[in-house]
Amino acid sequence: MQQIFNFIFKNSYRMLFLLLIGIAISLTIQSHSYHKSKIISSANFLSGGVYEKMNNVEEYFNLKIQNEELAKENARLKSLLFNQKDSTKIQEIDSIFGIKKFDIIESKVIKNSYSVYENYLTLNSGAKDGVKRDMGVINSLGIVGVIENTSKNYSTVLSILNTNKLKFNAKIKKSGHFGSLSWDGKNTGYVQLIDVPRLAQVRKGDTVVTGGQSEIFPENINIGAIEKVYISDETNFYTLDIRLFNDMTSLGYVYIIRNKDTPEIKKLEKTTTEGNE
Repeated sequence: MQQIFNFIFKNSYRMLFLLLIGIAISLTIQSHSYHKSKIISSANFLSGGVYEKMNNVEEYFNLKIQNEELAKENARLKSLLFNQKDSTKIQEIDSIFGIKKFDIIESKVIKNSYSVYENYLTLNSGAKDGVKRDMGVINSLGIVGVIENTSKNYSTVLSILNTNKLKFNAKIKKSGHFGSLSWDGKNTGYVQLIDVPRLAQVRKGDTVVTGGQSEIFPENINIGAIEKVYISDETNFYTLDIRLFNDMTSLGYVYIIRNKDTPEIKKLEKTTTEGNE
């Protein structure tokens, strides 16, 4: 306490001078509108800068929540899109029986392999979320893969970058010609569309989409663009190198597609197979 008194006593003239300066400035500001407006403007500038920095920090820590909300909203919009009859009218939902064919389950990639020949992903959604084997997985840019196995809280996805197990129907969007999509294991940015007929009009840059001839993916989901065209020596059909729209080495939120007609289709196919044996 004695040190405080000593400090005040030694600096009393300076403190008095600063006090008088403060009073003078205050009186000047109060009595002159120009000075008052400048001070207020400067104060607003400083406080605005502080608030902006604080808001930026707050937004940064809220990115996870915002991303989750965006993913849920995208899932809802994709569900509406996949259930459209045409581009102008959305199907109405029957409150008793329901005619909505596709549901969307939002999920997140927690593990991703892409450096081997048989690549898989792990998602943080499982059986409790309604995820089942053979459901398609996409994101905002295109297809990702197909559900392989599920546990209560997690599921594994057969990546589109898999040389042995994943092959499905795809088509050239402009011409409508179909082929079989697979991966040759050489480049994570490209897949191959094989068995495309020679009469097909094929051009570099044409978009390739899902064909819709299976219950896994709806029709016209983006896959990639034609990069290279060559003729297979074995089949005499076109083989196309497709540059993926997706960067399969960097995946975040994804959407699992649940087709309500799948059980009925599988049951019918099983009955037909057994009847032909």
